[in-house]
Amino acid sequence: MKRILIRPTLSLLMLLLVCGTACAQPRPQVDESDVELMAPPQADTVQVMSAKMGRAITTVVIVPEQYYDPDLQEELFPVLYLLHGAWGQYNNWPTKADLDDLASNYSMIIVCPDGQDSWYFDSPIDPKFQFETFISKELVDYVDHHYRSFRSKDMRAITGLSMGGHGALWNGLRHPDVFGSVGSMSGGVDITKFPDKWKIDKRLGPWASNQQRWADHSVINLVDRIKPGQHIIIDDGYDDIFYEVNLRLHEALMKKKIPHDFIVRPGDHTWDYWVNSLDYHVLFFSKAFEEGAERMMEEN
Repeated sequence: MKRILIRPTLSLLMLLLVCGTACAQPRPQVDESDVELMAPPQADTVQVMSAKMGRAITTVVIVPEQYYDPDLQEELFPVLYLLHGAWGQYNNWPTKADLDDLASNYSMIIVCPDGQDSWYFDSPIDPKFQFETFISKELVDYVDHHYRSFRSKDMRAITGLSMGGHGALWNGLRHPDVFGSVGSMSGGVDITKFPDKWKIDKRLGPWASNQQRWADHSVINLVDRIKPGQHIIIDDGYDDIFYEVNLRLHEALMKKKIPHDFIVRPGDHTWDYWVNSLDYHVLFFSKAFEEGAERMMEEN
């Protein structure tokens, strides 16, 4: 049930009416059904400035209902950064999935930035597409300064679908000091296999003349630099276009003995699959957040 607040304007109006007639006649009976009630908004659409790109990026921030509880105004919340796929935008996840309920059920803040077909890395050829810096530093700094979030890697997670799955692993694995938990749903984890797709050449240059650059920006080639300690979850559908590259990523992680969850279910490259997948990821991250909270309590 949503916590409800009486609109201040209506409360003030009622008070003035009562005080203005109290000396002349008995206090009027107020019909509570006539009082308009509203719940605090759980979602903010904000413009987050990127100093490196010199422009603002539209982002949706969803807070749990508990955020407004007057008894919890000192409470801090873990944060999940949730990335959309190619051809998508900041409002895809909030439109397709019930993020309000997820945020409230797991007491976490969920952040959905606009990725703009960036593949979520810093483009070496386009200064207007520096999304690794934006996601892993500028956006995190914004959230930590404007919301009651834990400023700890153990209480931050990042995941996403398709291009966003690649982006979540790219940012999470390259910045383990920022994200303690990382995930990917149907992620395009090896972009070298798709040289003519999804505007990747606009971010890295043509594949034929920039093959090493493409390899260097593929998640599957980060495996050798991963150190145990992060919570990692990867899943994909059997019929997904990226199933084979995700399977190879899983095998590479197994070979390096890097702990991770790898889940394969029936499914294709569809929103039905991703909305269902999000439940698994949020549960996985919530358990990691519990461990992080216990660790913080022990340290204090």
